[in-house]
Amino acid sequence: MTKELRRLSFVILAMFVSLFVASSWIQVVDADNLAQNPANTRTRLDSYQIQRGSIIVDDTAIATSIPASDRYQYQRVYSDAEMWAPVTGYFNPALQSSTGIENAFNADLSGTGSNAFFSEIERIFSGQSAQGLSVKLTLDAKAQRAAWEGLQGLQGAVVAIEPATGRILAMASTPGFDTNTLASHDTVAVDAEHDRLAADPRKPLYNRAIAGNLNPPGSTFKVVVAAAALASGDWTLDSTLPNPARYALPDTIGREVSNAWGGTCGDGKTTTLAQALKLSCNIPMAELAVELGDDAIRETAEKFGFNTDFEIPLAVTPSSYPEGLDAPQTALSGFGQGKVTATPLQMAMVSAGVGNGGAVMKPRMADAVIGDDFAVHKQFTDEAFEQVLDAEQARALTAVLVEGVESGAATGARIDGVDVAGKTGTAENGGKPYTLWFTGFAPAENPTVAVAVVVEDGGGKGQSGSGNAIAAPIAKKVIEAVLGK
Repeated sequence: MTKELRRLSFVILAMFVSLFVASSWIQVVDADNLAQNPANTRTRLDSYQIQRGSIIVDDTAIATSIPASDRYQYQRVYSDAEMWAPVTGYFNPALQSSTGIENAFNADLSGTGSNAFFSEIERIFSGQSAQGLSVKLTLDAKAQRAAWEGLQGLQGAVVAIEPATGRILAMASTPGFDTNTLASHDTVAVDAEHDRLAADPRKPLYNRAIAGNLNPPGSTFKVVVAAAALASGDWTLDSTLPNPARYALPDTIGREVSNAWGGTCGDGKTTTLAQALKLSCNIPMAELAVELGDDAIRETAEKFGFNTDFEIPLAVTPSSYPEGLDAPQTALSGFGQGKVTATPLQMAMVSAGVGNGGAVMKPRMADAVIGDDFAVHKQFTDEAFEQVLDAEQARALTAVLVEGVESGAATGARIDGVDVAGKTGTAENGGKPYTLWFTGFAPAENPTVAVAVVVEDGGGKGQSGSGNAIAAPIAKKVIEAVLGK
């Protein structure tokens, strides 16, 4: 063989290898991405032949598909649609639109993803009709109902988490909407309903549990600031702070902070960090924030999950502790005001992290993807996020939060026979109605649930509502539902 032929042989071989690698990549590695590409008309048309899988909570389907007499062949149907709307979202083949779990698990539910490949082969040989895979969620139906019912008549949201795993047990948002109306194949009716919901000033299409217009967390953020102090090693819960009735924000003229009741944080010229948390005092927490500095607070906040893009698998709007806060803004952040914003999911993660010995877990909504024969095609596992505090520091902080529920500023969450650790918040909104909060966990020593509640627009009470009076009792109902009380 001449040198030229040998060289040509190598070139042809290289071309064949490149072609093999490229085709293998397309058919194996990138197959799912190509199949789920919105421009892939063939996949979309093929999916109409497949009965979409179910979305399952506590072994009961909350989203199913039934036969339809149109070109789409199946109609998506939701049970307790408004209650589950922030979880399931909706699926509409006529408009090629989907949200929520319907969107996040579309490849599996539609039977067009790689997880369904072997099931499809079996169906071809058995002659069975095509069916998508189902998704088992982490949610607890009793907790979800307690959250939903507790929020009725209010504009707000609830998230409950299992602290040791990060499994989400409840995700409710009000006002809600009927997902069945947006899943209809009557596109004219669906467009009209969507326009109506989008124009509603109460924003029912928002999933306030993880997105929407985020709120200042108010005094619930004091837990984060206290954790930052403990993590520094320079502070304990017995450390003292000055105890004036008014506090001038640093580097300002005439801008002052007061405690909610206008007086001091207990008696005496000084108060402890524990007392400030128990009674929810603003002034010592503002003083503490300035002492710590915004960098230290941000570092701890980020270990709890602030400034992080989570996918659970729904996309979560990041809660924010901004960089470069000046001294006045840092002081305001000490009690969750100023430029700090948070989702209920984030504040539930804060409580869950404290209750879990200082370890924050990544939140998740799904346990498994299964076939109609209950075979598991994909199993989801727990994953650690960050260690914020050591176990001893977490226990000390928990003890103070229990005192806050027993005899402090969070008594609305008390449950007979159960030690509940918690913190309320009543956040100001520049003259508008307050945003009302509660976050906590129970049982305090070995928690099975952490919960966060936000109620917007003052709970209908303007600036007279409080987190303890309105948000804490909702959290209590959710905790009781999880504990079987």
